[in-house]
Amino acid sequence: MTDTTDNRAICALSPLDGRYTSKVEPLRQIFSEFGLIRYRLHVEVEWLIALAGLKQLVELDQFTPPTIDHLRTMVQQFSAEDGNKVKQIERKTNHDVKALEYYMKDSLKEVPGLAGSLEFIHFGCTSYDINDNCFGLMLKHARDQVLIPAIEDLILRLSDMATELADIPMLARTHGQPASPTTVGKELRVFAQRLRGQKTSFESISINGKLSGAVGNFNSLHIACPEIDWPTVAKDFVESLGLTYNPVTTQTEAHDYIAEYSHCLHRINTILLDLCRDIWGYISIGYFSQKSIASEVGSSAMPHKVNPIDFENAEGNLGIANAIFNHFADKLPVSRWQRDLSDSTVLRNLGVPIGHSLIAYQSIGVGLGKLIVNQEKISEDLDHSWEVLSEAVQTVLRKHGGELPYEKLKELTRGVTVTRGEIELFINELDLPEDEKRKLLVLTPADYTGIAEVLAKTDTSD
Repeated sequence: MTDTTDNRAICALSPLDGRYTSKVEPLRQIFSEFGLIRYRLHVEVEWLIALAGLKQLVELDQFTPPTIDHLRTMVQQFSAEDGNKVKQIERKTNHDVKALEYYMKDSLKEVPGLAGSLEFIHFGCTSYDINDNCFGLMLKHARDQVLIPAIEDLILRLSDMATELADIPMLARTHGQPASPTTVGKELRVFAQRLRGQKTSFESISINGKLSGAVGNFNSLHIACPEIDWPTVAKDFVESLGLTYNPVTTQTEAHDYIAEYSHCLHRINTILLDLCRDIWGYISIGYFSQKSIASEVGSSAMPHKVNPIDFENAEGNLGIANAIFNHFADKLPVSRWQRDLSDSTVLRNLGVPIGHSLIAYQSIGVGLGKLIVNQEKISEDLDHSWEVLSEAVQTVLRKHGGELPYEKLKELTRGVTVTRGEIELFINELDLPEDEKRKLLVLTPADYTGIAEVLAKTDTSD
């Protein structure tokens, strides 16, 4: 079989690299094996440059600007072909980080100003002085460049829909039963508001890095150069990468922040799962219809079907993502003594739940764009649910000291459908001031929405 892009996609083990490959393209440069190797190269290069800037380290000559430019250009121009050269070395070393060190030494041995500096590549480091900074950068870039924009897009879509549909009354349902009316827009505003709160939490998570040697004590760096304040050097270096420095670790950064990151995305995904199920339900009872696309098929057997596939796809992907996020949060902060390797394969899957989340976010966006409000069906349900006014009537009765107001309305309305005429007859027989009676007699389920329209138009981002 010819190894074409299409063939690789159709033979992919994971749908992220097969069916959904185009949907997760922004994540490929971050979380792929190539992405990980390039991040490692970036961290190794910046550590070498930082070391060369230490005046106390007289054994390493300071780099000239052209030398620094050459090193950073090496990172910028690192290609998939270069990544494969590293992998070829790894087949001999059976160690991925050491393979990159050898690749760098081989690539830089002819560069003026670097030939005598090659043994300072990976100087004083354990693999996770490199890896933990890489994983931090990967998660930071995925959050800032991909996830936050995707979440903001959903918030904006929901917010715009909430405002547009703010005044469309709709029968609410609590416990699946008819309840006091709301508006379509207000119910969408709820989800926009929830997502905005969690987005703020997600943005505020500190993403950590470390550089402190094999067990976190700067052992080799301190024995080689005790005159250097290595904790300050490490802090400056990690922060120069754009990460938060963790000063006290074992061989690895504790990954508590990854648990926090995972839990926050889990909450965001759970909110969206709630949205998907609500919209799915509204479609099923006819409150929303969906724009159909002429070339698409809803069912292989039933030609009339326009299924809510976007929300169903999102629900499935959100479930997969959250299951893996839960595992990350349970597994990654736990390590036997100063280090065990059971987290290594888990960390290589950081992009998997993020990929499934991104697919879900895209599907929800597409689904929201297809929705059409069926105002006729919504109005019909309201007009067949006059019993929901019982809350209004009994509350006005309470205000005026009426006898057993709740109990009277319960006897009239509980578990039965009540007509407009029955409600009007009941109101006319109440011992209430005439102005209160008139207010209740003109009230309809469609009017009884409280301040839902105002709430629907309340955008807390303003």
